[in-house]
Amino acid sequence: MEKQHSFTREELLMSGRGELYGPKNAQLPLPNMLMMDRITLITDEGGLYGKGEIVAELDINPDLWFFDCHFQGDPVMPGCLGLDAMWQLVGFFLCWMGGPGKGRALGVGEVKFTGQVLPTAKKVTYRVNLKRLIMRKLVMGIADATMEVDGKVIYEASDLRVGLFTSTQDF
Repeated sequence: MEKQHSFTREELLMSGRGELYGPKNAQLPLPNMLMMDRITLITDEGGLYGKGEIVAELDINPDLWFFDCHFQGDPVMPGCLGLDAMWQLVGFFLCWMGGPGKGRALGVGEVKFTGQVLPTAKKVTYRVNLKRLIMRKLVMGIADATMEVDGKVIYEASDLRVGLFTSTQDF
């Protein structure tokens, strides 16, 4: 059976409710923490390292919740939300590949910010390139990613690490 290669916002919300891969498996966050509106490409081939890639998008409008509180009089999307979106996508990839358990961010090698997302922007695009995929008792993905705003790369993250855990009790 061929895997699905794109996901709509409604399908991403189904993941957040545990309806896509089951409530005991990795789920995307629900709004407001869901930092993408769609996945336009997900594949277990290709990408910079030949191990898979994900491309996802977030539509920007001035009414997004974070612009009112970060910062007053100087609205900007918090950098941690873009970084979290990259982790969200690596965890989603692991579940899409059939890995069991709940996703947890495990770290990142290096993060570089060279721009910002303002309320006047139109679209954020995330590009995640899987570097390593472990699908044994340990389920973990390691990836490099970029975040673009209106076509300009503004965030770069290397060695994003996400694991899936069948029990998070001792995490």
